[in-house]
Amino acid sequence: MAKTFDYNINFKNTNFREHPELYRVGKGEQGVLLVEPYKSEILPHWRFKTPEIAELSAEKIWSLFEGYKQSKDFVGMDMARKFLQMGYTRSRRYANHKSGKKYEGPVPDDKKGQSGAHGREQLPREVDEVKAMSAQIFYNYWQRAKADKVYVEWLATQK
Repeated sequence: MAKTFDYNINFKNTNFREHPELYRVGKGEQGVLLVEPYKSEILPHWRFKTPEIAELSAEKIWSLFEGYKQSKDFVGMDMARKFLQMGYTRSRRYANHKSGKKYEGPVPDDKKGQSGAHGREQLPREVDEVKAMSAQIFYNYWQRAKADKVYVEWLATQK
């Protein structure tokens, strides 16, 4: 298990390329939209509307992953992995729920920022095969990143 993601860091004023020692992998996609300069480098390329767009997006994010690896920038590698994972989870969400909303009603105020139903009913699934294909594209790249030998070795040092 990787170190717990630290939400107490001042993300607006922290450059994780200059201070990689502050970075924590956390679980899943934690911090994907917080950790700079990586968010700003990767986010503009993150798209999944159609399989063609998803393929271009995942391929670009994969090339960033490879570039980070060449630079021995392991935080960048993990952030690229998180964006690939998020490409899968978000396109999968839209594949199952056209609105992108999985649950009925708003998130209770005391649960904002947390995942889960929080007592809300799950909306019925509506299958969108186009988004499902986008999800599969991101899934394949995400699995490739997770299995990358250098990434796996680095991740083992983060425990």
